[in-house]
Amino acid sequence: MAKRLIVKIDEDKCTGCGKCVSPCAEGAIQIINGKAKVVAEELCDGMGFCIGVCPEGAITIEERETIPFDLRKAESQPKTTDVSIKCFSCGCGEQDNYLMPVRHNMESLWVCTRCLPKLIHG
Repeated sequence: MAKRLIVKIDEDKCTGCGKCVSPCAEGAIQIINGKAKVVAEELCDGMGFCIGVCPEGAITIEERETIPFDLRKAESQPKTTDVSIKCFSCGCGEQDNYLMPVRHNMESLWVCTRCLPKLIHG
């Protein structure tokens, strides 16, 4: 066991929308019985890209004792693409450009790396 940062999902707040699944590049989060769940703690790197896209505020990061992160296992997970995720500015999807979760005008959105500088610098 190791003490490290890991995602915690509040099942009472989670609506099962699935917006947190795609940002988890390691495949640690899946929707099970209508709720988001960390299915394998060794896949969660604790980076928290899922936090910014949760519209319900159901995801936090906590430091606790758990099994170590397994990079090999994470890299071996099948990559998922969510075709519903688009850049809020230009409309491109994951297949066109890298997308990043952002907070803009009090909303959790996605922005592509092409549009990010315009968002930052105006």
